[in-house]
Amino acid sequence: MREPKVTVKIPRPLYERIQVVISDSGFSSPTDFIVFVLRDLVGDRALEKPQPAAGAEAKKADDDIDEIKRKLHNLGYL
Repeated sequence: MREPKVTVKIPRPLYERIQVVISDSGFSSPTDFIVFVLRDLVGDRALEKPQPAAGAEAKKADDDIDEIKRKLHNLGYL
């Protein structure tokens, strides 16, 4: 049985960039790629310790973005 789905809105320019990134990658659609990245990110988060205090949130967000970029680069998407 397939999992129920919901709609998530992202900016069209981001969607179009994802289309370029995934061309010839094996992903059949931007949605498949986005689900893959989010599952990876959320899976890693589930193993982490609780989030730090609010003052460190901006640094953590920057670190998260850098980590995503690193993973995408290692997978050959960037």
